[in-house]
Amino acid sequence: MALIYIVEDDGDIAEIEQIALRNAGCDVKIFKDGKSFFKQLLEKVPELAIIDRGLPDINGCEIVKKIRNIPDYKKLPIIMVTAMSSEMDLAKGLDDGADDYISKPFSVMELISRVKALLRRTKPQTEKRIQMDGLCMDNDKREVRADGTLLPLTFKEYELLQYLLLNKGIVLSRDSIMETIWGIEYEGESRTLDMHIKTLRQKLLSYGERICTVRNVGYVIK
Repeated sequence: MALIYIVEDDGDIAEIEQIALRNAGCDVKIFKDGKSFFKQLLEKVPELAIIDRGLPDINGCEIVKKIRNIPDYKKLPIIMVTAMSSEMDLAKGLDDGADDYISKPFSVMELISRVKALLRRTKPQTEKRIQMDGLCMDNDKREVRADGTLLPLTFKEYELLQYLLLNKGIVLSRDSIMETIWGIEYEGESRTLDMHIKTLRQKLLSYGERICTVRNVGYVIK
């Protein structure tokens, strides 16, 4: 039973999320502000956190950035919930360290699907080390280095790169990537994939150029 923390000041939304996730077999705790959330982290770190962007005491993005700067918590998978839907707002959430996002309003099934997909990605990997020239992925340490330089990848960026590297030279369809990494149907979710590809290319330094777009199909790493 996965332990999930929900940071949400809207009681109705928090209750809906809690009921849905409990019905899906998760153990859920709700926090109305960042202060109580961080206090509980000192007691126990969950398998996943769902954090609303608009909180009364601190912006959700600030919570995510703070988590990523604390060694004991920095690998905690995080889903950001936001009422904002512009590409700039969503990109900021990902840049700050969120692994995925859900825009309000969202369906219960979408929430469960996103949570299950992210939890699946946290399981230990069978491939301990994947290398392509000077680009090296170490799954034991969960690190990626480019010519020796440690790359600051988010959880989803790491999983996306791993999927590309395991299928080096193979064109992966957008549908396949979305289903494998996010566990949901691709329709209507193009921004999620495109933004992650964009940030991943930037973070991979010179190796970012090896992620090629195959028009009307998907992506391939060469």
